[in-house]
Amino acid sequence: MAAQELHDVGEVVIEEADIVAEWQSPGYDVPGSTVGVFDGETLVAYAEVSHGERGDAAVHPEHRGRGLGTALARWMQERAREKGSSRIGMPVPVDSPGDRLLESLGYFVRWNSWVLRLPAGTAVPQRDLPEGFAVGVASPEQYPQCWTVQEDAFLEWSDRDRQSFEQWRAWTDLRPGFEPWHLRVVTDPAGDVVAVAVLQIHPPCAYIARLATRRDQRGRGLAQALLVDAFAAGAAHGTTVCELSTDSRTGALGLYEKVGMVVTSNWVNRAIDV
Repeated sequence: MAAQELHDVGEVVIEEADIVAEWQSPGYDVPGSTVGVFDGETLVAYAEVSHGERGDAAVHPEHRGRGLGTALARWMQERAREKGSSRIGMPVPVDSPGDRLLESLGYFVRWNSWVLRLPAGTAVPQRDLPEGFAVGVASPEQYPQCWTVQEDAFLEWSDRDRQSFEQWRAWTDLRPGFEPWHLRVVTDPAGDVVAVAVLQIHPPCAYIARLATRRDQRGRGLAQALLVDAFAAGAAHGTTVCELSTDSRTGALGLYEKVGMVVTSNWVNRAIDV
């Protein structure tokens, strides 16, 4: 998967910890949800069908043109049907070999997504919090509130089942490499969590994997204050690059561009009814 990303977008986005987090998520059946293609003892292609309608696949660039991507796409469709899903989709870089292959197989576009980076030498403009609000590291006792804020916000635009607290933990505090300072929050005067950011550190990059604000607290600069706080925390721990991603369902692209972030790669989620 890393080799494919390096070839198609010029950098490796995935980490081994991403796969570990997915596989350790409650209910994830590794033998029943994944398949590998081997050339001798070397893994040259991979696909998975995870929760709901979500899948992923990769073919090593040196082994393209041999029908492996088409075979994996068909396997994903069959596995999705067996799991009771009516649709299967996956993200691919725009106009990449994977994008062109899925289009030729009848996959339609569901949404676009973008990776954004804060240019070197720039900073997200500071936003003062409302009186009585505070930003900082989440305590373990606040983790259930963080989960609730994130899930409530994400389910406003994401067509999926609600993620359990245990599934959320697999991608946050149980993810390999997690440290407590990676989970940042804004609290209101009562001490309740009203916004949350989840940092993942890929040296030299500080990547915000999740950013959410409670609906009744939006428009008050909380997300921008969290961006400033999270990127500053990363810089204090040696990172020099600041990134995050968003997609067209959230309507947040303009917010990130307004604070000085720029798009570095464009992805599209393609799906097919099964």
